[in-house]
Amino acid sequence: MSTTITPDTRTPSAGLIHHALIYGSDQEFLAATIPFCLDGLAAGDRVLAVTTAANIDLLTGALDTAATEVEFVEAGDWYHAPGRTLAAYGHYVDDHKRRHPRVRVIGEPVWHGRSPAEQAEWTRYESVINAAFATSPAWIVCPYDERALPEQIVADARRTHPDLMSGPAWHSSPAYTDPAAFAYATDHLPLSPAPAGTATDFGFDADLHRMRQRLATLATGLGLGADQTERLMLAVNEVATNAVEHGGGHGRIHMWTDGDIVVCDVTDPGHLDTPIPGYLPPDPTAPRGHGLWVVRQLCELLEIRTGRPGTQIRLHLSRV
Repeated sequence: MSTTITPDTRTPSAGLIHHALIYGSDQEFLAATIPFCLDGLAAGDRVLAVTTAANIDLLTGALDTAATEVEFVEAGDWYHAPGRTLAAYGHYVDDHKRRHPRVRVIGEPVWHGRSPAEQAEWTRYESVINAAFATSPAWIVCPYDERALPEQIVADARRTHPDLMSGPAWHSSPAYTDPAAFAYATDHLPLSPAPAGTATDFGFDADLHRMRQRLATLATGLGLGADQTERLMLAVNEVATNAVEHGGGHGRIHMWTDGDIVVCDVTDPGHLDTPIPGYLPPDPTAPRGHGLWVVRQLCELLEIRTGRPGTQIRLHLSRV
């Protein structure tokens, strides 16, 4: 039997609906997600639940036979890198919106084991969803388990989601911040420097062929395989091209390793004035504007600082 979701005073719009579900017990999790799933199935919506293994067990048990109509994915298999995860959700919505009125998603990001830099970018990802899917027929509920998560992550959920969910109802979040104005706590702080004596540093100009040759030599010295070297070359070339075209025609590259990650800084004297660079899918027919979107698909993490001294773009790519 379907249980109808009852909003505060509003009817769901044709575009994106994006809720944070801050829960402190299994019962609170189920009180919101079970009506959400059942109401969606009754409406003919596509329902996807990307959450923890424990929560998948809770949902399948409570949904009973209706669970066969819901697609379940463990969060660790979905939330790999912010840019790639955003693209994966975009493809999922596009694939199913032709056959369903709406795509409903329970999407619980992975926070455990994330570095401070990763926490910052996954928080920004949650904010960017509001711009990336603004006109999409998607209804996304993002659970936050306040029993296990740091207080700051839960607090930021109130800033990155327009609405907060409790049981089958929701209300506006007074702390919500528009994606174009959103800033993480560390956004205005410098990125941490490379460990002393570990970074390779060289300049580049419009002769990007020479830059790529130098980069390929360094990649070989780091023991990167062919696939990893190709990803590194493509990503750095995109950023360096932007630096040459928009950042004064020259820049510098600093590269080092951090465990299984290659870290590469590309700096130039220009200023980047795009509010959420590289997160929104570019127009496929546009001749330009694809660079940072492509880089976010190639990298595990991308950090950006831009201001008076210039722009610093830090790429994190897996060595394996």
